[in-house]
Parts: sequence; C-alpha cells; structure tokens
Amino acid sequence: MTEESPNQRHSEKMAKKKTVRDRIMASKSDKAGLLIVHTGSGKGKSSAAFGMVLRCIGHGMRAGVIQFIKGAWDTAERRVFGGFPDLVTFQAMGEGFTWETQDRERDKAAAARAWDAAKAMLADSSYAMVVLDELNVALRYDYVALADVLTAVAARVPGQHVVITGRSAPADLIERADLVTEMTLVKHPFRAGIKAQPGVEY
Repeated sequence: MTEESPNQRHSEKMAKKKTVRDRIMASKSDKAGLLIVHTGSGKGKSSAAFGMVLRCIGHGMRAGVIQFIKGAWDTAERRVFGGFPDLVTFQAMGEGFTWETQDRERDKAAAARAWDAAKAMLADSSYAMVVLDELNVALRYDYVALADVLTAVAARVPGQHVVITGRSAPADLIERADLVTEMTLVKHPFRAGIKAQPGVEY
C-alpha cells in the first residue's frame, strides 16, 4: 500500500458523496419565507434567534424583534442591535417574568400590545425576518390566542421569515412550522448556585 492510498481513497469517497449531495440539492426548491420555532427547556432559544438577526444585518436585510416577556432588563443584544437602526427594530414590550409581575391582567395587556406590534411587522414587506421572542410563553398562558397567531403568520407578506421562541410551543404551531429546534436541558449553572451571567444570558 502506497503512502498516497489513504488520501486517494478519501478523495474518491468524497467525490461520490458530492455526486449524491449535488443530486439531492438539485431536487430542492429555493422556497423562502420560513416559519421557525425554537422551543424546549434548555437555554439558547432567544440567542439562536438573535444570531439569525445578526445574519440579516450581514446581508443588509431588515429584521424586527418583538419581546413578549422580557422587557425590564437592559440586555446586551438590545444595545448591539440599537447600533443598526436602519436594519433592526427591537421592541422589548414585556414586563418581566410572570412570577415577578404577579399581575395576570397587566401581563395580558402587555402581551396584547406586543401582539399588535407583531402583526404590524408581519404585514410589513420591509421586514425580511420577524422574531417573536417568548411568544410561546404568552400562548401557554393564553395571553395571545393561538388561532390569531396561526392566521397572521399564514397571511404574512411573501418571503418573510418568522422566528418564534419560548418553552412549550403548542403542537399546532410545531405542525405548521418549517423548522423546529428543541433545546434540551442537560446541565445548568443555576442549579449550582450561579446567577445569570453577562455575555451568556444577557
């Protein structure tokens, strides 16, 4: 066996793989306007959505973010996106975690205002992507009607991507989505007595 044999075998294997991959890609469409859901008990749902907003910025695409629960914290992502006012509209419209507010009617009113702002973005063709952060939480507590969300998302402007985050995504939303990722909690520093950290959680 010559010294080049492993490299040659690798090249042949990759060439076959590329042929199969090219055949698969040729059968795919360029469909745009994805409905994306990030759910699950693990961390990273909002962070992954904000990463896509950064990609939009990099492509010169306009993105809108509506936060349904978070609102009280001065987060780093809000500061960063504030540096791109022509490309990102960031509206933190929640009043904090439900166990902090302890006022269902106030939470419902805040969610209703956030949903009105979200519907305006979904109908605005200037937004290439709309992130509805923690909307799943508002749906879980019946602050926003699932039927209204499904109708508005289905009627959004053509080609617009929508990202919905939060635990406990409803089954009907998952069924409608094009891409669903479930973040699974394996280990969390809070259980070891460590609070949320700047640069990690906010």
